[in-house]
Amino acid sequence: MERVHVFLARHFWVQLLLGVVAGAVLVQLLYPQGSFGAVLVRTAVMSVGGGCVALVLRRRERRTAGTTDGLVSLDRRLRTGDVPSDPGERQAMRRLVDQRLHRTRHRKAALAFLTVLFVGTTVLTAFTAGPRQTIGLATVTVVFLSWMPYVSSLQIRRLHTMDAALGRAPSGIGSPATDGTPPAHEPVAGPPHRTS
Repeated sequence: MERVHVFLARHFWVQLLLGVVAGAVLVQLLYPQGSFGAVLVRTAVMSVGGGCVALVLRRRERRTAGTTDGLVSLDRRLRTGDVPSDPGERQAMRRLVDQRLHRTRHRKAALAFLTVLFVGTTVLTAFTAGPRQTIGLATVTVVFLSWMPYVSSLQIRRLHTMDAALGRAPSGIGSPATDGTPPAHEPVAGPPHRTS
């Protein structure tokens, strides 16, 4: 499995291609009209916007890591929880973790939007199409809305664990130096006690 992870991380275009093929297969199963080639072309054209966004984000992460192999190595370390000891790698990992945590700041809103989108599409399909499409979309909705929060939470946990292991509080939590609260090990100064 690790070889598959490394291969897909090194050849990002394969991930995009597999996503388009999987989407085309799903559309063909739900709406079995016309040739698979035509469905594949339509799916590829409709996926151009998402693919461009994914490539831009990937390029930024690759710049952060220095090289594709560097990004593959950092990804593997994130998955396994292996904290880099080399100062250069630690700095690259810190930048990558910051970048990904920043991107996930609207995670709950995005999950809520996807839930409304998928459920709404399934309900509308039930009113306008046959049982095959309704059951198919309902199955996709249940699977996706179960898988997405799990994977999202797993990634967030990995990022916060690595962030803490690199020697600071997770992003979004103010440190004593920046949020005005005294460190836990220092007593808070109070009013002087009167002695009688």
